Amino acid sequence: MTKKLSRKKEIFLCAINNILSGTCAEDCKFCTQSVRYNADIERYKFKEISQIVEEAKIAKSNGALGYCLVTANKGLDDKKTDFVARAAQAVKAKVHDLNLIACNGTASKEQLSYLKKHGIDSYNHNLETSERYYADICSTHPWSERYETCENVKSAGLALCSGGIFGMGETHEDRESLLSSIASLSPESTPLNFYHPNPALPIKTANITFDEAVQIIQKARTLLGEGRLLMVAGGRELLFNGKEKEMFDAGANSMVIGNYLTTEGLLPHKDKSMLAKLGYEIATSCDTL
Repeated sequence: MTKKLSRKKEIFLCAINNILSGTCAEDCKFCTQSVRYNADIERYKFKEISQIVEEAKIAKSNGALGYCLVTANKGLDDKKTDFVARAAQAVKAKVHDLNLIACNGTASKEQLSYLKKHGIDSYNHNLETSERYYADICSTHPWSERYETCENVKSAGLALCSGGIFGMGETHEDRESLLSSIASLSPESTPLNFYHPNPALPIKTANITFDEAVQIIQKARTLLGEGRLLMVAGGRELLFNGKEKEMFDAGANSMVIGNYLTTEGLLPHKDKSMLAKLGYEIATSCDTL
């Protein structure tokens, strides 16, 4: 009983680093990194590894346990696999006790095994939405390819991080289906994102309310069980700013600190102050799960 109460009072923080930005040719209607929509974002190829390491140090100093290396594009090729591996090695050499997550799209078991060998601990690949609705938001690759990559992650011995986005025009049934599909993969970590509209994107508004978001968190916690990370990620500031207690009460025990891929988050010191006011501590080890 004591361990359970302690776990409820610890929040696990994760930071995201967009190490290759805005160069994706896919047509995902929710994503500003697609070149098809000409969103007003910063675009660049391979960030300097020395900069990635320095940003990892900052993330760790802000309390992050997880550090996610994200590349825009459909998936891994030899060049990107090598780049992420070298970045992972460099970070691990300079920053200790940091769970390294790669988020690089479609990946084979061989590519994932290579990343694991070079320091990656977890791989993030979101299902995004239900299998039924996916064709409405992306036509350039199938939902089944996403699910297969998640299975490859587990086969390669990496921890799986998989979630989705809510509020993209999907139905209640789509949300139920997505959560069931995520649970079928038994991921170690699940990020719940809430659609953040951008004027350049085809999906103009988010069809989700605060109460619906709370219910999604509750349902996800029920399906995933207690011993997993359940993260509120993109869109948190739109729905939960000033109401974070409700998302933690619903079952979330993790959140992103700092900026997202192409949108700004709250300043880390503000999030840390919020957690302290609510009586939460920042987790210092994943072993406390």
